[in-house]
Amino acid sequence: MIKRSLLLPLLLVAGSLQAQNQAPAENNMDNNKAKPIIDSVCLACHMGDGNANSQTPDQPKLAGQHAEYLYKQMRDFKSLDGHPAARENAIMNGMITMLADDETIKAAAEFYAAQKLEPADAKNAKDSDAFKLGEKIWRAGLASKGLPACASCHGPAGKGMSAQYPALAGQFPEYLEIQIKAFRDGARKNDPAKMMRDIAIKMTDPEIKAVADYTAGLR
Repeated sequence: MIKRSLLLPLLLVAGSLQAQNQAPAENNMDNNKAKPIIDSVCLACHMGDGNANSQTPDQPKLAGQHAEYLYKQMRDFKSLDGHPAARENAIMNGMITMLADDETIKAAAEFYAAQKLEPADAKNAKDSDAFKLGEKIWRAGLASKGLPACASCHGPAGKGMSAQYPALAGQFPEYLEIQIKAFRDGARKNDPAKMMRDIAIKMTDPEIKAVADYTAGLR
C-alpha cells in the first residue's frame, strides 16, 4: 500500500493514467477541461467514475454529488488571495493549488456530479441498538440534547440540496464518521455559519458512528 506521504508526488506525475469506467458526461459540462485532472490526479483516490476505493473509505465517493457542493469543497482546499485554504488536507491542498484553475475545478465538479453513485452499505443490522439510534438521530434528532434531525437539512433520503447541504446517502460510513468528528473537534471549519460544528459538538462517538452507518444505508 502506498504511504500517504508518497502519494502526492506520484499523483503529480501520473499524467499517463487513463480513467476507467467513466460514464458519459452531461451536456452542460466541458469534458475536455475536466479530463486532464480527472485522468491524471482525481482517479488515484476517487476513481474515474467517482465511486472511490472501498479499501480507503476515508476518501469519499464523489459520484452523484451536487456539482455546486463539489465545486465549493474543491475551492475550499485552495488558498485564495493570500488567505489560507478553508479546508486542510495535505494532498488535496497541494493538488488543487498547483493543478486546478477555477474553470477546471468547475468542470471536474460537474463531471463527478454526472456519474452514477454505487452506494456503500451500512454495517449495522436493522434490529440492532446502533441502527435504531442512528435512525432516531437522522429522522428526529435528540431533543434532550438540542440535536436537530439530520433529515431536516439533508432530506429524508439523504439526497441533500445544492451547495450547502450535500447528498450523504450511500457514502462510506467511515468517511462520514471522520467528517462529523472533524467538525466536532474543530479540525474542519468550512461549514456555513458553523452549522455542522454547532451540531456535531453535541454528539458522542457512539452517536456519530451510529448515524454515519445509518446514513450510508439510505437510498
